Amino acid sequence: MSVNLKVAEAPIREQRLGSISGYSGNLKEAVRLSGCGGLGNKDRCFNQASLCNAACAQGMVSGIIDSALVNHGPVGCTVDAIGANITRKYSGKMLGFEERNTHFVGTDMTEQDTVFGALGKLREVVRETYRRYKPSAIFVSTSCVSGVIGEDVESVIKELKEEIPIPVTPVFCEGFKSKIWATGFDMAFHAILTGIVQPPKEKNNIVNFINFFGSEKKQITELFARLGVEPLFLPNGATIEQLSRLSESAATVSICGTLGTYLGNGLQQEYGVPYVQSLRPHGISGFDEWLRTLGGVLGKEAEVEQYLEEERARVLPELNKVKAKLKGLRAVIGMGPGYTFNFIRVLQELGLEIVWASAWHLDPGYDGGQPVEELEYLAAAGTGNVPLSVSDQQNYELMNILQTLKPDIYFSRHSGTTVWALKQGTASVCVMDEYTSFGYGGTLDFAYLIHDAVTNRSLANKLSKRTKLPYTEWWYQQHPNLFLAEGAGARG
Repeated sequence: MSVNLKVAEAPIREQRLGSISGYSGNLKEAVRLSGCGGLGNKDRCFNQASLCNAACAQGMVSGIIDSALVNHGPVGCTVDAIGANITRKYSGKMLGFEERNTHFVGTDMTEQDTVFGALGKLREVVRETYRRYKPSAIFVSTSCVSGVIGEDVESVIKELKEEIPIPVTPVFCEGFKSKIWATGFDMAFHAILTGIVQPPKEKNNIVNFINFFGSEKKQITELFARLGVEPLFLPNGATIEQLSRLSESAATVSICGTLGTYLGNGLQQEYGVPYVQSLRPHGISGFDEWLRTLGGVLGKEAEVEQYLEEERARVLPELNKVKAKLKGLRAVIGMGPGYTFNFIRVLQELGLEIVWASAWHLDPGYDGGQPVEELEYLAAAGTGNVPLSVSDQQNYELMNILQTLKPDIYFSRHSGTTVWALKQGTASVCVMDEYTSFGYGGTLDFAYLIHDAVTNRSLANKLSKRTKLPYTEWWYQQHPNLFLAEGAGARG
C-alpha cells in the first residue's frame, strides 16, 4: 500500500498493512499465510496492559532537538514526558547535542473538559509553549480523551498557524485506535512528512539514518565517510531544519524495518529518495547485505567490498572461537518483530538453537508493497520450523513458555520482561541498544555478552530463590497458546 500524505493521519497498521497482534504456530506457516493473504488475527480471552501507540509517537517527535510537543489530554497521558526526557538525555550523550530537558507539555484535560471541551485551553498552551521555549516547530499530539469527545484539533492548529511563525503540526495518536503500538511510529513520521519535510531544492550527500538513540554514531560516520556520504541520525538528535531537507538526501536507511517503513517508503514515493530495502545490519549476513545494498544505491560497490574484506580478516578468527563455546545453547526470543526476526538469524549464525520466538506484532508486509526481508530470509534458509507466537508484551504468556521449555537463555528488548525472566531463574539478555550486534565488531561483542550471561548465572539464581512469582503450577501446566481464541482467517 502506498503512503497517503493527503490525509490528516496515518491509517493504523491493522488496516494499512494487515498487521496482527495474536498468532501461535510456526514461522514458516506465518510466512506462507502472509504471502497468500490468509494471516488472520486471533483475539485474547485475557490481556495484560501493553504499551500505547501514543508513547511511540510522542517519543519520536519529542526527541527532535529544537521542537516542542503539546499533548492534548489528561495529565496522566503526559507521563510519557518522563521516558522522552530520559531518551533525549541519553541520545544527547550518544549524538553530541545539548543535554537539556525535553519541551514536552500537556493541556491537563479535566473531567469538566471532557464534557465542555478544551480547545480554548489548547490554544493558550500552544501559545505559551511558543512564548516560553521559542521552538522551531510545535507538534500537537492527541489522546484517547480528546479523541473520544471529538475535539477539533485541526481547526485550532489552522488558526494558530496564522499567528505563530513556525510549523504547528498535529500528531493523531489516540491509543484506542490501534492494538499495535508501533503504529505510533507511523503517526509521528506522517506528521513529519506532511508538516516539516519540504520539496527538494538540491541534492546532497546525506544518508538519512532512522534509529532510536544513535549509539554507533562514531563508527557509522567513519564507515560512511569511506563511501563519500554523511549520516543524519533521526528523529532523535535532528533539527527541524535538517528534517525539512530529508527530501534532498542521497538515500534512507533504517536500523529497524518496523520503525523505518513509513518514513523510508514515504520519502522514496514522494521525493525519489532511495530507501534501502534489505536485511538489517545485525549479524554477519545482515550487515553484508545491508552495506552492499547501500553501496549499490550510492555507486560505491568497490569501497564496500574492500571494507568487508578488512572486517572479515579482523574479526572472523576470534568470532569463530567464541561461536564454538555457544554452539547448541537453547534460546527463547521476545522482542518487537523487526528485532525478533533479525535476531533469530543472528543467534543461528552464532550456533544457538531457537526453541521459541515471540514477536510483539507481525506485519505481513511493509509500505509500498515492500516484503518483510527478515521473514523471507528465514523461510528461504530453511529455518522456518521455529515455533512462533505473536504477543504484544503479554508477560504471562512468555513466563509460561520459559517455564515449559526451560531454555539456556532468554533474549528480550524490553527490560520489564527481562526482569521477570530473571526472577524465574532464566539467564537473560536485554537487547536495549538497537545497535547490539551491529556489523562484525558488534557481533563479536554480542557473542561475548551471551557467553558471559550463560556462564555467570548468579543473579538469576539468587533472584529465583528469593522471589515469589504470581504464577501458579496450574498456570504453568497450560499450553502456551491457550489464551488465543480463533479469529477471522487462518488458524495458527
